Amino acid sequence: MKLDINKAWLENIRHCTSKHCDDRPEGTKIELLVIHNISLPPGKFGGSYIDQLFTHTLDKNDHPFFVEIAELRVSAHFLIQRTGKITQYVSLLQRAWHAGVSSFAGRSRCNDFSIGIELEGCDDVPYTEKQYQHLIQLIHLLQQEWPILTQDRIVGHCDIAPGRKTDPGPAFDWQRLKLMHSHTSTACNCNGHD
Repeated sequence: MKLDINKAWLENIRHCTSKHCDDRPEGTKIELLVIHNISLPPGKFGGSYIDQLFTHTLDKNDHPFFVEIAELRVSAHFLIQRTGKITQYVSLLQRAWHAGVSSFAGRSRCNDFSIGIELEGCDDVPYTEKQYQHLIQLIHLLQQEWPILTQDRIVGHCDIAPGRKTDPGPAFDWQRLKLMHSHTSTACNCNGHD
């Protein structure tokens, strides 16, 4: 995978464009990466419900939980499925609606200056090897374009919205992410294919 010439979309991955986005405030730079989790219905993996939520096509009659969320206007820049497959929903030049009420280092409105990555999963279910591998590749590629995205600027949704959000949850292995990142940052060929 690689970024297009405009640094907006990743090439050689799946795109599913969401209208749940808008322009970043003028002069705002990308300075934060936020990791989330999502499963629809809760605790279930696979299927197209996440796409439907992000594209405002979720049928509230498909599951009782969907009645609560079908009208939400939310998105993320990326989703990494359990298989490792990556989908991009929003241009990196635009603001995805993933963080909600949030704050990082005393700065509010994290959507303005962040990239949101959803992992298909739950707080208490281990993530897959493929998800960690592709997350690391994605992070490394983004860091090449935005070097400010250092380890201390890669956070969980729980870190920027404490008390309101818990994802990516205790099942997410932050130490493994750091170790894998240190090993792959020099060895990873992010322009190649799996």
